[in-house]
Amino acid sequence: MESNVKYKEKKYWNLRYAEEDCYEWFKDYSFFRMFIRRYVKSNDKILMLGCGNSKLSADMYADGFKNIVNVDYSEVCIQNMREKHIDCPGMMWMTMDIKDLKFDDAEFDVILEKGTLDALLVDEPDRWQLSEPAYKTMETILLQCGQLLKTGGKFLSITFEQPMFRKRIYARKCLNWSVNYHTIGDTGCIEYFVYYMTKGEELSQSDQDYEQAVSQRRQLWLNETNLPTTLVSSHQEENDFTKIMVDS
Repeated sequence: MESNVKYKEKKYWNLRYAEEDCYEWFKDYSFFRMFIRRYVKSNDKILMLGCGNSKLSADMYADGFKNIVNVDYSEVCIQNMREKHIDCPGMMWMTMDIKDLKFDDAEFDVILEKGTLDALLVDEPDRWQLSEPAYKTMETILLQCGQLLKTGGKFLSITFEQPMFRKRIYARKCLNWSVNYHTIGDTGCIEYFVYYMTKGEELSQSDQDYEQAVSQRRQLWLNETNLPTTLVSSHQEENDFTKIMVDS
């Protein structure tokens, strides 16, 4: 079976974008439109993380969102997208690594990502316990997002990762935002999740309890350095956290 690790490699994406015109990860804009329009205003300044060659930004632009800044670390992708959408004044395309975003604090009303964080986690062996490098990478990205958002601004994340996994990195007090989500199903029985974080709002009590439980479990895992990471079974963790997750 071909490894998914390639999805973390810039060389892979540059080669792919040199040949590929468009590819839509998950679903297209129409599938998520009602939720995006619920939380994003037409005059908002929007940052699109890891835009790729998706039609998401172009479809949003056609739907009235004219102030979109797209970033991707593939220079090939950005150059192609800039040329392809030259007829979209106000749309910006910038080569930039989302782990090192070069913008002013409180510059954006909305930050949006669709599958970008998933690509950075493709080689994680244990969904219940992120490796330390992956955990730090997510922390770096999300802390930046919090800084770049205006108070009351929204971070929207579209993924197939269930709350029991994704809330481990989103529901953290240090990020200074609340966490909520919508679940969307399709005819193929696959569920997608639209997470929306609001800067300046406190975590719900259930999310605070969840963060504490996750933190304690993670510290125990880090302390047991001589034990294999598979020692703590996913079934045990699921039992530990199910009660907390029910009301979140």
